[in-house]
Amino acid sequence: MAFDGLFTRSMSKELSKLVTGRITKIHQPNALEIMLQIRAAGANHKLLISIHPSYARMHITNRPVDNPADPPMFCMLLRKHLEGGFIQAITSPPGERIIEMTVESKNEIGDAVTRKLIVEIMGRHSNCILIDGSNNRILDSLKHLPPSVNSYRTVLPGQTYIAPPEQDKVNPFAATDEEIATFFARPRDAKEVVQHFAGFSPLHANELLYRLDGTNHPHVFHTFLQDIEQAVQPTYKENGKVVFSPIQLQHIEGAETTYDTLGELLDRVFFARAERDRVKQQAGDLERWLSNEIDKLRLKLKKLDQDYARASNLEEFQLYGELLMANLYQFEKGASSVSVDNYYTGESVTIPVSPRKTPVENAQSYYTKYNKAKNALVMIVEQKKKAEDEITYFEMLSQQVQQAAPADIEEIREELAEQGYLRLRASKKKKKPTKPLPETFTSSTGTAISVGKNNKQNDYLTFKMAKKSETWLHTKDIPGSHVVIHSDDPDETTLHEAAILSSYFSKARESSSVPVDYTEVRHVKKPNGSKPGFVIYFEQKTLYVTPDESIVLQLKKQ
Repeated sequence: MAFDGLFTRSMSKELSKLVTGRITKIHQPNALEIMLQIRAAGANHKLLISIHPSYARMHITNRPVDNPADPPMFCMLLRKHLEGGFIQAITSPPGERIIEMTVESKNEIGDAVTRKLIVEIMGRHSNCILIDGSNNRILDSLKHLPPSVNSYRTVLPGQTYIAPPEQDKVNPFAATDEEIATFFARPRDAKEVVQHFAGFSPLHANELLYRLDGTNHPHVFHTFLQDIEQAVQPTYKENGKVVFSPIQLQHIEGAETTYDTLGELLDRVFFARAERDRVKQQAGDLERWLSNEIDKLRLKLKKLDQDYARASNLEEFQLYGELLMANLYQFEKGASSVSVDNYYTGESVTIPVSPRKTPVENAQSYYTKYNKAKNALVMIVEQKKKAEDEITYFEMLSQQVQQAAPADIEEIREELAEQGYLRLRASKKKKKPTKPLPETFTSSTGTAISVGKNNKQNDYLTFKMAKKSETWLHTKDIPGSHVVIHSDDPDETTLHEAAILSSYFSKARESSSVPVDYTEVRHVKKPNGSKPGFVIYFEQKTLYVTPDESIVLQLKKQ
């Protein structure tokens, strides 16, 4: 991946269409992200700012992000200083991973003031800082850096803003033809290009060297930079790892997808990963709880197997009781064992007995053990079945949590509370009951497809939302989502795409040739007393598909 200085410059050019736009809303979905809604050029745009250590970025997004009910302090500060303001400029220092947004707004008494929102996209050192444009003093930032943490600069309210230290490198956009020709007069590797020119990552350094092809032609160098600056062909590639760039990457082979804007490209690269990270933050305790419960149940099964093995000696207990009753005359007083003939086999059998009990009491003791073992076997089988069912249920929930959107987590918690596994914290505000909302997609031929992301959504989709004549899909013998095609007679393309959705939203997401069953909704039944999301179905047919994230994203976009 490469959100380097060149990509940052290209992004600042794309964001320039927001200049003169008005900031209408500001939200902070979590501790590392800011969302600005901007009205510009007759349309609303959502500008996402993230300082996540792995997914730091700034771009226009089309993806929805849930917001907390109570905005954090930094969000409130941004609303005070920026909401209602007009964007005057969006710039990026050459070769730096910094984007500056200048905003003109009004203060408490209605006077015009200038504020700057500075976004530093630098991996784990990323930050979002609000400063006063008149005196360059910091109003606040998402991350605070006291002198004990950073000796070069202090990032705290009231301090003067100091930019990150400059690197002693050549600005590639200001380099002359002579400087370029001199530098490339001898063969260079990617490391040398990165060390000499500001803004280059190894990815773009290798792409430049590939295009130069051993020459030192300045025209190729300038054309390369111009293409990046204008983002002529935002490209996503997978070749063992994910790479992206504002231009086509000719030096890397692999499946390639192009996008119209850098924002769409970054949505493709980061959104699912960032959303997964948000889910981990919200549901980390839930994932740990499910994992612990599964481990405890597996240990319980192991112990039940041991108990079953011990209880399986019941026929031996019955035999000992019979033989003792048939040979009461052979007992010696105070003996700890007695040898008798087994009249079934003719062999001699030594039976342990208690010297404190009479012969009849010893025989009755074995009969009692026989009855206990007989009852225990029945109970153990029941307990094993219950434990196995709970493991299946918790593994299904674990898979749902791993693939859930942040909005789905609360429904999973509610389900566990309804089943008596968890206790939810009492909320002061009474929530109105809401209907589960399965995720919706549209096939290439325009047919609506719904996908349940958790058990509440699955049950609602299958038994309340779907018509009996519509087509229902589920991965064969694999935990996954219920999928419904809202058509009485879906075409082959829609059926295939719905099967891809079914395989993608299942435990087999990373597999290939996944079996997916499909049948009419009327043939799907829920057994009495079964867990949420559990169904049986019949008269199904099976097809095999391979999950494809790009197809899923395309169906969602449509």
